[in-house]
Amino acid sequence: MARSTNKAPASGGARRVLLFPLPFQGHINPMLQLAAVLHARGLRVTVFHSAFNAPDPERRPAGYRFVTVGASVPIADLVPTGSHGNFAEALLRINERLEAPFEDSLRELLLEEEEAPACLVVDSNLRGIQVVAHRLGVPTLVLRTGAAACLLAYMAFPGLCDKGVLPPQDHLQLNMQLDGLHPLQQQDMVFSDTIPHETMSTLIERIVESSMCSSGVIINTFSELEDAELQKIIDGMGVPVYAIGPLHKISLGAQSSLMAQDRTCLDWLDKQEVGSVLFVSFGSLASMDQEELVETAWGLANSHMPFLWVIRPDSVQGLGNIGLPVGFEEEARGRGMVVSWAPQQEVLGHQAVGGFWTHNGWNSTLESISEGVPMICRPHFGDQMINSRYVQEVWKIGFVLEGKMDRDNIQRSVKKLFCHEEGGEMRRRANNLKDKATQCIQKGGSSQMGIDLLVNCIMALPSSI
Repeated sequence: MARSTNKAPASGGARRVLLFPLPFQGHINPMLQLAAVLHARGLRVTVFHSAFNAPDPERRPAGYRFVTVGASVPIADLVPTGSHGNFAEALLRINERLEAPFEDSLRELLLEEEEAPACLVVDSNLRGIQVVAHRLGVPTLVLRTGAAACLLAYMAFPGLCDKGVLPPQDHLQLNMQLDGLHPLQQQDMVFSDTIPHETMSTLIERIVESSMCSSGVIINTFSELEDAELQKIIDGMGVPVYAIGPLHKISLGAQSSLMAQDRTCLDWLDKQEVGSVLFVSFGSLASMDQEELVETAWGLANSHMPFLWVIRPDSVQGLGNIGLPVGFEEEARGRGMVVSWAPQQEVLGHQAVGGFWTHNGWNSTLESISEGVPMICRPHFGDQMINSRYVQEVWKIGFVLEGKMDRDNIQRSVKKLFCHEEGGEMRRRANNLKDKATQCIQKGGSSQMGIDLLVNCIMALPSSI
């Protein structure tokens, strides 16, 4: 590659690390948290990002460089259309549409800099971006924003297809245990009823390929939580694996919310009794229909437990304006609060919160574990079924709300978590995991040692340009 004669000199000898997150809330935050960890260790940081869901310029951390990729690419080419059933196709389109613009941006950066960057840390969903980096001589590390258990399941996915286990041929076998993937069942590997099997297979193949073709895999988890799964990944991948989570506890404040947070809920929580409030939030993508909204509202109201409920403006399919059922506000007045978005980490860390009804995205699950908050699980798609299965069967710090979303089922579930001995046992186990999550990020803890190894790896990567 030709060299420019007017490159910018390296700053103080510090090596530069490039990062490229997938442009969705649950992927941007862990990548920016990782950026903060690396920056704190003396590395310079450049974040490439799409124009879609770009980090807020007002909240960009000082000392970072941000580079927009593909500003001319139509937003419609990147966003999931319709329901979450098209999310997998959107991921494949993002790779396709951003590859060429990223190559232009990366070439420009390489010509500007006197010293080649140490590496590119890329979201594992961005295999196409990784290929571009390798073509231009930049080593890559991969960030997995999901659980180690999820990556292990993805690694096993092709073999299950070859054996005819997937896709399911008989709904009566959905409860079948999967060999070598305890406690997962066949149904946990059906990531969406609306995604074609071929599309999902392609996406998973690329995710695993990105990890195996990297100089190392970074996973937002900790060894005390997923030690057996991490070891199996190491054995199967043949590349270094760095468990350095929970990232949000190590790099406090390093996040970029794509939605305005209603912080008045923290004042409301201050007025509630310790451990009394159920926090209800289904993440930044999952949605429900109008009937489920109504049943959820009355289930919460009829439980007579205090609750904080997040209802995004786009939470209900097909509705622009979301209306709660008549009589709900009066019934729940004084012991319930509804907001459009909440500062989730602060909410889960608040002493008033005693339970979390969640979709079980990995960020939400890990944040709940880190604060010792037991869970009611209602997974929707993607890796959420795997996460909820581990919450219920392995860590035993919550349970899945099975069956139809009706008010009686919801009421019983809330009571089970807060009022029954079974819920108390889950809370004790959750607090034990909280202690382990706290210990692993302290000096000498497993995640801090993982960060040391990761930084050493980055510093040792050769400048190949």
